[in-house]
Amino acid sequence: MDEFHTPALITVDPGKNLNDLLASRVEDSGDEPLMERKEESGSWTSVSAREFDSQVDAVAKGLVALGVAPGDHVGIMSRTRYEWSLLDWAIWRAGAVTVPLYETSSADQVEWILSDADVRLLVVETSEHASTVEAARTGAPGLRSVHTIDDGAIDELVAAGASVPDEEILRRRSLAGLEDVATIIYTSGTTGRPKGAELTHGNFYVLTVNASEGLREVLHHGRRRTLLFMPLAHVFARFIHVLVVPAGSVLGHTPDTATLLEDLAGFQPSYILSVPRVFEKVYNSSEQKAAAGGKVKIFRWAASTAIAYSRALDEEGGPGLALRARHKLADVLVLGKLRTALGGHVKHAVSGGAALGERLGHFYRGVGLVVLEGYGLTETTAPTSVNLPGLSKIGTVGPPLPGHGVRLEADGEILLKGPHVFRGYHGNPEATAEAFTADGWFRTGDIGSLDEQGYLRITGRKKEIIVTAGGKNVAPAVLEDRLRSHPLVSQVVVVGDAKPFIAALVTLDVESLPGWLSSHGKPAMSLEEALVDTDVLTSIDAGVQRANRAVSRAESIRKFSLLPSDFTVANGYLTPSLKVKRSLVLVDFDDAVEALYADGSEQHG
Repeated sequence: MDEFHTPALITVDPGKNLNDLLASRVEDSGDEPLMERKEESGSWTSVSAREFDSQVDAVAKGLVALGVAPGDHVGIMSRTRYEWSLLDWAIWRAGAVTVPLYETSSADQVEWILSDADVRLLVVETSEHASTVEAARTGAPGLRSVHTIDDGAIDELVAAGASVPDEEILRRRSLAGLEDVATIIYTSGTTGRPKGAELTHGNFYVLTVNASEGLREVLHHGRRRTLLFMPLAHVFARFIHVLVVPAGSVLGHTPDTATLLEDLAGFQPSYILSVPRVFEKVYNSSEQKAAAGGKVKIFRWAASTAIAYSRALDEEGGPGLALRARHKLADVLVLGKLRTALGGHVKHAVSGGAALGERLGHFYRGVGLVVLEGYGLTETTAPTSVNLPGLSKIGTVGPPLPGHGVRLEADGEILLKGPHVFRGYHGNPEATAEAFTADGWFRTGDIGSLDEQGYLRITGRKKEIIVTAGGKNVAPAVLEDRLRSHPLVSQVVVVGDAKPFIAALVTLDVESLPGWLSSHGKPAMSLEEALVDTDVLTSIDAGVQRANRAVSRAESIRKFSLLPSDFTVANGYLTPSLKVKRSLVLVDFDDAVEALYADGSEQHG
C-alpha cells in the first residue's frame, strides 16, 4: 500500500479561530479547572477555565497598551511554566502572532529569530535571558521592548492594560480566521539555520478537535489530567497546551525534568505526552535505583517479564498461564511501583518527536501503561499519525489522525497532506516550494512503509541513510535505538558512509554509571576511567552484539568508539527536543570516525 487517508470527524467553521476554541471551553465548563499551578510549597492550585480566560483578557489588554497591533509578532523566551500558556493565549486574544524562542538559545540564535520574524515585543523568563537578548538586540531593530517574567512582567502587563476597553479585545479576538498565522515556530534544526514554520489557527484548531475526538479513550479517560514538561517552544508541547482545551483536560506545567518523578507523583496525571528520551530516562533511573538497593537482578527479571508479556499479547492465544503468573509476581515486586512513581493514575502515554523503539513500547505496556507511539514534525503542527488504544501496533507510529493522509514515494519517502500541514516557511518561498510536491503533498524527508490498515512504520531519515563502500544502504535508527537500551549508553551515532563497514560513536550515561558500577561489584570511578575500563568496554560490546541481531551482517556495527563527553542541549549536540545533531557530530568528531577505520580492522573496542 502506498497511500492511506483517515476521514475527518469534525469540520470547523472557517471563520473561527483559537480564541473561539477557548471560549467554547469556558461556555461548556467555565467553573471547572483548566490548569493547575505549582506553588513554592509543592502543592497544586486550580485555575478554572473562567479565571484563566479573565487573566488572558487582562494580559491581552496590556499587550495592546504597549503598542502590539493585530498581526504583530510577539516573542516568548522561557521554560515551560503557567505564564507561558497565559502569554500564548493572550497574544492570540490581542490578534497577534506568537514566536517562541528556546530558553537555551545563544545570542546568535536569538538574533536570527528576532530579526527574521521581526519580533516587536519579547517576554523572557529571567534576567539571564534578558542579557542574552541584549547581546543580540543590535541585529533586531524592530524589537521595541523586553519584559521579564521573574521581574513582574505579567503584573506590569495587567497594570498597563487597565485602561484598554473591553470592546477593543472583543474586536481583536475575532479578527483571525483559520487560514491566518497563529505562530511561527523555528525548527530546532539538526542541520543548517532554523527555518520559521508558519502554523495557522486552523492547523491547531482542526487538528486538536479531531485528535480529541479520535483519541477519546486516551484523552477522556478517568481524571483527564496531563503534566507538560517538554519545552513550550517545541511544537509537540504547543500542540498539547492547545489540545487540553477541547479535550476537557486539566494542564499542569513543570520546567525541570530533574524533579519530574516528584511532580508526576504530586500532580497525578491520567495521561502523559513526551519524547522517547524521557521514557528511556525513567527506565534507566528505575534500574539504577534498583541497583543501589541491591535489587538489580529482580528489576531486570521483572523488565524482561514485562516485555515478554507484552509481546505475547500480540500473539494468537495471548500469554500462557506460566507467563501470566510470572507477570503477576513481577507486578507485585517491581511493575506496580513503577506505575506509582508515574503518579499512580496514568493509563496512556503518547510518545513522539523521535523513534521510541519496540523494546520500550513493550516494556511500558507490560508495566500497564499503554505507550502509543506517534509521528509528526514542526511543519505538521506535531502529530500526523498515532497508534490507537484499541489497535496499537508496537513498532509503528499508527494510522493517520482524522482528516490526514499519507503517501509513499517510489523511494519510500513519506508525504503528508491535511489541515495540520503548515502554510510555509516565513519569508522563504524557495524552501516552501521545495517542501511540497506539485500536487500539494508535504515532503517529510523520512522514509517508511504502510501496511494494509494504514499503519505507518518509520525506517529512517532520507538524508541519514548510510551507503557503505560496498553499496549497502543502512538506516542507522534501528541500531542506535537498540544500543541506547544499554544502561551505560546515553547517545549513539552510527557511521559508515562510503566506509568499508558500519561503526558507531557512543557516549556514556554519567547518571547511570555509578549504579552500574555498584551492581557489578566495581569501585566508583570517573568518566575518564570508565572510558578505558575493560568491564565497561566488554559490557558495551555485548550491547553492540545484541543490537546487531536486528540487522544483517552487512548492516551490523563492527567497531565502536567511546567519546569523552556526552551530547547535550547545552553543548549544542542535541536539539531542545533531544535529537542528536548528526551532521554537527560528524564534523566535530571526524577524527574519532577516521580512527575507527584507520587500521582497517573490524574488531570491537
